[in-house]
Amino acid sequence: MDFELPAELTGLLADLDAFIEREIAPLQAQDDNERFFDHRREYARTDFENGGVPRREWEELLGEMFRRADAAGWLRYGLPESLGGSDGTNLDMAVIREHLAHKGLGLHNDLQNESSVVGNFPFAHMLLEFGTDEQKEEFMQPMLTREKRIGFGLTEPGHGSDATWMETTAVRDGGDWVLNGAKRFNSGMHSATHDVVFARTSGEPGDARGITAFFVPTDAPGFSVDFHWWTLNMPTDHAEVTIRDVRVPDSAVFGEVGEGLAVAQTFVHENRIRQAASGVGAGQYCIDRSVEYARERVTFGQPLAARQAIQWPLVELQTEAEMLRGLVRKTAWELDRVPHLEISDKVSMCNYRANRFVCEAADRAMQVHGGLGYTRHTPFEHIYRHHRRYRITEGAEEVQMRRVAGYLFGFAGPNRARRAERKG
Repeated sequence: MDFELPAELTGLLADLDAFIEREIAPLQAQDDNERFFDHRREYARTDFENGGVPRREWEELLGEMFRRADAAGWLRYGLPESLGGSDGTNLDMAVIREHLAHKGLGLHNDLQNESSVVGNFPFAHMLLEFGTDEQKEEFMQPMLTREKRIGFGLTEPGHGSDATWMETTAVRDGGDWVLNGAKRFNSGMHSATHDVVFARTSGEPGDARGITAFFVPTDAPGFSVDFHWWTLNMPTDHAEVTIRDVRVPDSAVFGEVGEGLAVAQTFVHENRIRQAASGVGAGQYCIDRSVEYARERVTFGQPLAARQAIQWPLVELQTEAEMLRGLVRKTAWELDRVPHLEISDKVSMCNYRANRFVCEAADRAMQVHGGLGYTRHTPFEHIYRHHRRYRITEGAEEVQMRRVAGYLFGFAGPNRARRAERKG
């Protein structure tokens, strides 16, 4: 067993750092763009008079970062060569996401909406797997160049983590579908041109089958973005959406009719393992900054680092970081080799533990830094506020633990199939 990262991957990280220093750091430093990352960051990014959505200047800066990263060949690294990418593996992406988050706050890898010089693009992978040729033609390149933006409408006012009980419906009417319902925390709707809306098309509430995904133009009659929820981490792009008799053609169906949860599952698996890797990187950043500060800060005649009250909590966190790093990389490596549903429990393990870890690391960093840690002149509150959301979104940690339990006890996943075979 060899746990060393491949030489080509470590070389890639060095090249990536050089690009950031050459192209992205100077962009962040010019025109007072630091206001988006220092103690002014929340105000600078948030259009408080316009529902709390991102300010135009903030998104324009992100757009310039994307253009530079795309021109240099980094933005699409994880996509196939046919889309201008480098066929980056899940392991590559996990290591890269951890590395970028470990560098701290910056334009190279922002937390608020996961903007990064190496893009995540879960929708691109969904389109490759489930999209028709016409849908790929309509959405793929415009999405990658940000000419079209696509939202994700799964969560509802009455139903969050368990989408099988969703109340949004779609009914056939000739060659069209008519959608009715509501969505909550529908991300990206302040600028989305389309929304992928999940709706029940057959079956009973609680059935996994019978839910279908649809591409819906946000300017369609009856589609209404009512308001944006103000969240712990601002600005916000999480909308409340109402859908009243919205009509879309049969060509708007994304994936198979009745199999929309397979589309959704692909989205969350793409995101969960990379979020976990980012959590490890950001948590390690908090630990490293805390250790550095504890060695420098002198109280009562001694460095903070000499006190067990400071040492031991950081030791616990560093131990957790080492274990999580190994699990995340192993799981990403496996995702490159087996169908994702075979190791869905491992992905959930990585995700819920890493999300919890980074919140604990950020909270501990605040404590170690004392009063300074509580200010916005240090980055820890921002790291905490961002990563706290992932203990709820895309499957709350309790739901992720339920997934692990299902695989562990044979109620779901491969173990269930094996038990059925033994009984047969």
